[in-house]
Amino acid sequence: MSSAVETRADEVPYTLDEPAPKVLGFWDQSAFWANLGVSLFAFSGAYTVLAPDEAGRPTLPILAGIVAMAVGTALGGLMLGLAAAPGAKTGQPAMVLLRGLFGARLSYVPTVLNIAQLVGWGTFELIVIADAARALWDDVPRWAFVVAAGVLTTALTIRPLGSVRLLRRYVTAAVLIALVYFYVQLLREPLPDLNHGSWGGFWTGADAALAVSISWVPVAADYTRHSRTSRAAFGAAAVGYSVTQIFAYVLGLLALALVAGDSTKVFDPFLNVSLGVAFFAVFVLREADQSFANVYSTAVSIQNLVPRADRRVLSVALGTGITVLALVFDIGDYQSFLSLIGSVFVPLLGVLAADFFLGAGRRGWDTGRAAPARWSMIVAWAAGFAVYQLVYPGGVGWWARGWTHVQSWLHFTPQSWMSASLLSFAVAGLAALAAGRARR
Repeated sequence: MSSAVETRADEVPYTLDEPAPKVLGFWDQSAFWANLGVSLFAFSGAYTVLAPDEAGRPTLPILAGIVAMAVGTALGGLMLGLAAAPGAKTGQPAMVLLRGLFGARLSYVPTVLNIAQLVGWGTFELIVIADAARALWDDVPRWAFVVAAGVLTTALTIRPLGSVRLLRRYVTAAVLIALVYFYVQLLREPLPDLNHGSWGGFWTGADAALAVSISWVPVAADYTRHSRTSRAAFGAAAVGYSVTQIFAYVLGLLALALVAGDSTKVFDPFLNVSLGVAFFAVFVLREADQSFANVYSTAVSIQNLVPRADRRVLSVALGTGITVLALVFDIGDYQSFLSLIGSVFVPLLGVLAADFFLGAGRRGWDTGRAAPARWSMIVAWAAGFAVYQLVYPGGVGWWARGWTHVQSWLHFTPQSWMSASLLSFAVAGLAALAAGRARR
């Protein structure tokens, strides 16, 4: 009996009716976010920070991509920290927090969007794990790796806080050793000219890197609600994630330079060095923490819609679902997916940060199931979303053409210095503050 009680007191409750235990310290959270910052997407998707054109050809030189990625990641890390702190302060998961921002029923809108993007990310992660594993062991069928990754992902979600501690104790050290080893090996190779080309698409590349960080913003509080302090939650998320993502992306861009920009061969430089297979296997196995975080947060997001649903049942169903999707689909237009995520959740964070730290949140949000609607916050969010689309409509044909017509109607021409992320964040935040003051 006592063992069962200890387990429940030290682990995530099964439903939202139970309080969240405050058991994660700074180093637990730092290890968690640091591991999320090192992703196989940083290698396979490194080309996105080179601002590829419609034909998929990079427009930025490697050096410009590195600088753009570092700037975008640093800004994204600060935004991630802003999203992490409210969870620690209130003890509420991310989508429940939005009841205080938008109202209970209006919070269902971002919740559904978040569920959709998390299912997409979870599916992508299983595909990347399977493709990377195939590069190591090509005699094993792809479906076997997808199923194995899906099973491991689902198992981790059953005891999420235990999984976070597991990362700190064992996985983080192995990942850091593998990163250092590959840096030493790749820097010994003759690199081409890294600064040949124009820096004109700098902010497009920075926004692509920022969008990867932002993809974790709508789930950050799912984990930091278990943090002992808000300061630990902010620092661990902002610093832990940013540092390792920068290291991983630079490594991915160096590998991309060694294969002449061919993103389909970006894993080759890792596998061709001495002991490369063994160290790369560390990255492949560690990637399961990405899919675990996506599946667990999807379950917690669903609980905002159905508070008494058991997260274990939801996790098993979701783990099975993304495994099936990964068996059927392949990675499509990754850059357009990142752009869409950024255009939705960057302005959402602008509204949340402004209202929580400078507006009504200072007096305390109502996050109950009957929290009243706050349409003015929805309007502020929509304003930020519109600014993002005006500056960068993305790469989805019909959607981009529609916003191009709006640009023409407004006689607006985006400039190369404009960052869609920063402008939409600022506009959404200022609109939220103005709405809050007008209401008072």
